[in-house]
Amino acid sequence: MPTTEARSPTLALAIDLLSRPSVTPDDMGCQALMIERLEAIGFHVERLPFGDVENFWATRGHHGPVLAFAGHTDVVPSGPHVHWDTPPFEPCIDDAGMLRGRGAADMKGSLAAMVTAVERFVAAHPDHHGRIAFLITSDEEGPAVDGTRAVVEHLREAHERLDYCIVGEPSSTDHLGDVIKNGRRGSLGGVLHIKGVQGHVAYPHLARNPIHQAMPALDALVREPWDTGNAFFPATSFQISNIRAGTGATNVIPGDVEVVFNFRFSTAVTHERLQERTEALLNAHGLTYQLDWTLNGDPFLTAEGELIDAAVAGVEAILGHRPALSTSGGTSDGRFIASLGSQVVELGPRNATIHKVNECVRAADLDDLSRVYEAILARLFVNGTAQP
Repeated sequence: MPTTEARSPTLALAIDLLSRPSVTPDDMGCQALMIERLEAIGFHVERLPFGDVENFWATRGHHGPVLAFAGHTDVVPSGPHVHWDTPPFEPCIDDAGMLRGRGAADMKGSLAAMVTAVERFVAAHPDHHGRIAFLITSDEEGPAVDGTRAVVEHLREAHERLDYCIVGEPSSTDHLGDVIKNGRRGSLGGVLHIKGVQGHVAYPHLARNPIHQAMPALDALVREPWDTGNAFFPATSFQISNIRAGTGATNVIPGDVEVVFNFRFSTAVTHERLQERTEALLNAHGLTYQLDWTLNGDPFLTAEGELIDAAVAGVEAILGHRPALSTSGGTSDGRFIASLGSQVVELGPRNATIHKVNECVRAADLDDLSRVYEAILARLFVNGTAQP
């Protein structure tokens, strides 16, 4: 492990953040550390606690378009420490140059890179065009109700402008900057309760088996071509994740069955249309049922624009290759930010070890990521790409 003097500012900050066990929704002082750095370079910081969640919105500048860096200080639980090669909240850089610790990739490494990129940019351009912002939460890995979602609603009510947003989620696959996420699929969940009539298996004519009734309807839902996707998204996916029924006895026909399912859907269809078509299929099979829906997020897409151009150019300038644009993966807080009409991209380190034992990121990648973020700022606010 290198000496403290050998560490770059980005790595030093990342290690400080990683040493804090900020499991959702606990922030453990991570945001205070970031706020101190941002206030020192002229940011105005608004702390926005909601429930047990800590959030903040920080801005610098007074005129022009707004570019926000967005991310989260919370991490998922580490699990038993005995399964880790090194303690998850005692970050270290191993002999292979990997920074180890829970949150290294998801996403404290990105937070450190954001802060140091802005520090250098402000030092070089103290009177920069445009406004730079930070939207940081401690509730991305959990319910995601009192975090970015709540901050976005606060910004909406305050008529706060947010033109561009870089989310520091780990977007890279094989090497840093090979993928930029320019959108995500929507997520629509359903809990279906199908009602039958309980009875003895020896007297099926006196009962109504809801499992038997459910099977043709579920098969129809699985086989239904919901859409064909589009140029940016694959076709919508319907997946059953849980089926629960029965009393545990082998001689009892159950009185009901619960089916939990999820749609991951594209911009080719709306969540309202998916709900309508699902209920029409269930009704066509004559089921007695109750269906409860949960919209976890609509799809979002930044197909083109100044932010995409700046992000691609920044990766090419610093890393020497052109990134691919992708909408793959699960949901992210970008879905809330996009609802403000913002151009949104996700750009961060490799995602190979996120949520895993021995989470790690190549230490040198964080310095490179910081330089990419700085290059994007320069293209938008110095080279004149951003529109007023």
